[in-house]
Amino acid sequence: MRILLQERIYSLTLTILLVGVGATIAFPQTFPTMGNWSQLLLNLSNDTIVAIGMMLLLVSGAFDLSVGSVVAFSGGVAAYGMMALNLPIPLALLTALACAGVIGLANGYLIAYQGINPMIQTLATMGIVRGGALLMGGSGIQNLPYWFNAISQSRLLGVQMPVWYMLMLVGTFAFLMNKTIFFRRYYYIGGNERAAELSGIRVKKMKLWGFVMTSLLAGAAGILLASRLGTALPTAGRGLELRVITAVILGGASLSGGHGKIPGALLGAVFMGLVSNVMVLARVSGYWQEIILGLILITAVWTDKALQKRVTLS
Repeated sequence: MRILLQERIYSLTLTILLVGVGATIAFPQTFPTMGNWSQLLLNLSNDTIVAIGMMLLLVSGAFDLSVGSVVAFSGGVAAYGMMALNLPIPLALLTALACAGVIGLANGYLIAYQGINPMIQTLATMGIVRGGALLMGGSGIQNLPYWFNAISQSRLLGVQMPVWYMLMLVGTFAFLMNKTIFFRRYYYIGGNERAAELSGIRVKKMKLWGFVMTSLLAGAAGILLASRLGTALPTAGRGLELRVITAVILGGASLSGGHGKIPGALLGAVFMGLVSNVMVLARVSGYWQEIILGLILITAVWTDKALQKRVTLS
């Protein structure tokens, strides 16, 4: 029981299995099919890629509310570069990633070096970047080149490429967070920022790079989404920040920082995707889906507080 309380990964895995068994019993004709699971994994791949960056930030005690807007903006920049400026596909992709990196750089600099509250700064960025995406994309940029669409629409061993990209990024960042000194510093910063600074860690610089990496991951997710849909939508990524933060907290991250593992971000996204999938199969209306996802976030935060208090007292 103590392991379940301390390691959210185990308790979340058990919860996912229970929900999966319940859904299989409730919807035996539709839930356990290959087609349904293939679509479920494809849908959660985008959220998981963004959740990796959000986990990194929450471990250090920060968060980014602008990731959904960055997803729309980066997809729009790539599409605009290819269709309006006739840029080669690789150059358009690099331009989109560079724009995402600059957004993260601005967020990181103003938060780490100028002391602006992360919620205020990223909330403002969310509005600015979303407005930029709407100005650039209008009602959407369509008829994207075949080779760009092939980035996400092709398959390997029968599995859609975004799922492979997601697994590759989860594996890479899980290794970096566990085995490299640079990424381990984010745990020290989240645990005690002042102590980390006194021990020689350049906290401000680390925070800045945290926001840059998070924004780059959101930019990559935006490119993959535009490629998958064959259209760059300026409304893409709306509500993504809520889903991602919920998934990351469910996966073991703490709002106070210092805790969380990258596989937890994947499991949190799987749980959120599973709940959404079950609600779709149960024909729950979109309004109720939003309400239920909000309730899950509140429950996750409350559970995090309760478990931390219980572990501390035990």
